[in-house]
Amino acid sequence: MSEPPLHPDVEPLAFLLGTWRGEGAGHYPTVADFTYTEEITFGHVGKPMLTYRQQTRDAVTGEPRHAEVGYWRVTGPGVLEVVLAHPTGVTEVSEGTFDGGAIEVATTQLAATSTAKEVTELRRHIQVDGDTLRYDLEMAAVGQPLTHHLEATLHRIS
Repeated sequence: MSEPPLHPDVEPLAFLLGTWRGEGAGHYPTVADFTYTEEITFGHVGKPMLTYRQQTRDAVTGEPRHAEVGYWRVTGPGVLEVVLAHPTGVTEVSEGTFDGGAIEVATTQLAATSTAKEVTELRRHIQVDGDTLRYDLEMAAVGQPLTHHLEATLHRIS
């Protein structure tokens, strides 16, 4: 079965399509610094959104760490919405802007299960230059103010 054509609404985000792999590092006041490997896949099904799947593994042991799944939608020229589910019991709704390969999104809503750790804010800064994707993620959680948490450099493999 052939892949459906990309929906015109998400053509401005076509530069994200594919699978990206690379390495990152994490820092947070409540945990020891760590390194990880990561794979992100942006796809589409012909509807007005991109699909998103992300997973990380411990860089030393290879054990699974974090994952996210969701959707990215263009809602106007240079305007974007991101809806993600985390296996930690957190759901994230973020909104922001994109200009060329630069993307900035911040949470507008977070919801959590009764057993999830408290997360009060997330901000993602993404820069895509050809087949290289770099990002920084800031987080406010577990009583800590918004602070740098993750950074990674990934390369498109498909």
